[in-house]
Amino acid sequence: MDILDFLNHAFVQKALIAGSFIAVLCSTLGVFLVLRRLSLIGDGLAHVTFGSIAVGLFFKSSPVYVAVPIVMLSSLGILKLVEKARIYGDAAIGIVSSLGIAIGVLMASIAGGFNVDLFSYLFGNILSISIEEVIASIVLSMILIAVILIFYQELLAVTFDEESAKASGVNTKRINSILVLLTALTVVLAMKMVGIMLVSALLIIPSVTALQVARSFKSTMFIAAIAGVLSVVLGICISFAADLPTGATIVLLNFLFFITAFIYKTLR
Repeated sequence: MDILDFLNHAFVQKALIAGSFIAVLCSTLGVFLVLRRLSLIGDGLAHVTFGSIAVGLFFKSSPVYVAVPIVMLSSLGILKLVEKARIYGDAAIGIVSSLGIAIGVLMASIAGGFNVDLFSYLFGNILSISIEEVIASIVLSMILIAVILIFYQELLAVTFDEESAKASGVNTKRINSILVLLTALTVVLAMKMVGIMLVSALLIIPSVTALQVARSFKSTMFIAAIAGVLSVVLGICISFAADLPTGATIVLLNFLFFITAFIYKTLR
């Protein structure tokens, strides 16, 4: 089968469209998280997603609909732990992350194990994405990117100097809440593509790749988006041609891009 025959398949077209939109969203949002040193929040919320998926399967409800409110509340919980309990962000992420994993394992134990669905959420399979999920990916990605653009100046100010932003009148609590809520929705949205275990890679690696070569904040976001989309498109094609897991291939390509950018930065 040549590449044109491959691209004619409907499931491939759906995977490429949904994956590209999600990659742009993850890469763009990831720049803010990396610069705020909140990179691990994606990983922590992914673990919470595991717990909420298990809760959804336990109660025989739609896992995604159960995961969205739980993961959003968990993201706000991380913020409250940092603000009220006066603990470091990585510790707060660790607490919520551990709780998410524990609840997931507990639900699976009580239920006596789940079917193959839980495995698919853990490692992802974008090639099995449905048309409804493609539409949801496009709509949610566009809404979340629009929110980023609306609050772009405030997010930028808080990212580089939160205290100065607060002194100049920016509502930093609201902006921080918006940032973690966007991250929560993005994690749930992306889990179908690369899986819960690998979703944080899409948030982090394209951003750090762009930071190696970009000369401005806007160019960082642009290069991160290009790297993210390229990794998804090439990852889907290579995984199909070589019969490899799609999510893992996408992540490894992202790492290859990072190494290339790092070498370029070192040599220039």
